[in-house]
Amino acid sequence: MTLEIPKPLFQTILHHLEGAYPEEAAGFLLGRLGENGRKRVEVVLPVENVWPGEERTRRYRIPPEVLLLAEEEAERRGLWVLGVYHSHPDHPSRPSEFDRLQALPNTSYLIVSVRQGRARQAQSWRLTDDRSRFEEEPLVIAEA
Repeated sequence: MTLEIPKPLFQTILHHLEGAYPEEAAGFLLGRLGENGRKRVEVVLPVENVWPGEERTRRYRIPPEVLLLAEEEAERRGLWVLGVYHSHPDHPSRPSEFDRLQALPNTSYLIVSVRQGRARQAQSWRLTDDRSRFEEEPLVIAEA
């Protein structure tokens, strides 16, 4: 599987995540499934991090009703919810154990390391079917 994001949408993601620093921020990746398991993002839906209190610097929460709205928006546009993006403020762009426990198989997780308010590194991950670990999936930032 490969996650492909057009450069303008990727810039939208980075702007959202940098603007939320030092808190984590998140959103949905909507798009289409292509040949050879390629996922192409066509819409980015930023969402509010509703994790309570100061823990938002290292946690995010998306309420189930917001996920439902994202799924309805994807269906309305003839797309799929391909994944979720979120930031790791002042931490690497690798999934945490908490991320693993919350994740679903067959979903892309784009994690962006935001250090001192600037996006530094982005990686995409997929949870293995047995839910034991994440595997990195290729990330392509495509010219529009």
